[in-house]
Amino acid sequence: MSMPAILILGGTGEARLLAEQLCARGDLDVTLSLAGRTKSPLPQAGRVRVGGFGGAEGLAAFLRENGIAVLVDATHPYAARISVNAVAASSLACLPLVVLERAPWQPVEGDRWIDASSVEDAAGLLGKRRNVFLAIGRQELAPFRAHPQHRYIVRSVDPVGSDQAIAGAVYLLERGPFDINAERALLVEQDVDIVVSKNSGAPAAYGKIAAARQLGLPVVMIARPRSRPVDAVSTVDEAVRRILHCAGLPA
Repeated sequence: MSMPAILILGGTGEARLLAEQLCARGDLDVTLSLAGRTKSPLPQAGRVRVGGFGGAEGLAAFLRENGIAVLVDATHPYAARISVNAVAASSLACLPLVVLERAPWQPVEGDRWIDASSVEDAAGLLGKRRNVFLAIGRQELAPFRAHPQHRYIVRSVDPVGSDQAIAGAVYLLERGPFDINAERALLVEQDVDIVVSKNSGAPAAYGKIAAARQLGLPVVMIARPRSRPVDAVSTVDEAVRRILHCAGLPA
């Protein structure tokens, strides 16, 4: 009897851990799909595919052709397009969809958050000349080029391409997790006076938020592009249980 096939739309640490746990069971055929935006991703468990599907209909065709039993959306909270396609594809292919999405961070006492609806909105909220720590990756830097009065410190896993580069910026190639002490030291060393961040909700990325709070720095917090699905699970363990239920396997 063939094992139930699971397709995980990944790119997050949770997706990697989920694939590891499912593969360790030995009774599931697990494929982890990556968009391919990170040039050197961490090692992944199970079968790995890289690249897009060609929209919702292309994803639905892949699900049918490969006999997928359960589709899992464990993509980044800001990867809105693939999440929309996952909902449509699961409906077209008539199979269950499990959404694993971290809960967003919430401000606590001492935080100085400035809400931004988008990256473009964030760029326009910086005001006069400032030393700005851009902790948003490398793919959405273009809006900040329209505000060249600032000094930008940009951190990313892969190098920033010439089409996205900001003149005069400081570029840091680093992969998390980042603890609060290291983040505080970085903010002080670079004389940062404002932080720009997406509300990823990832514990491994929270160090900069906590460090900014300690230093009394404002944080421009970019809202997620869509509301968190009401039926989403927040942890890998919850996702495993739901996947096994959908696949008809014991926990």
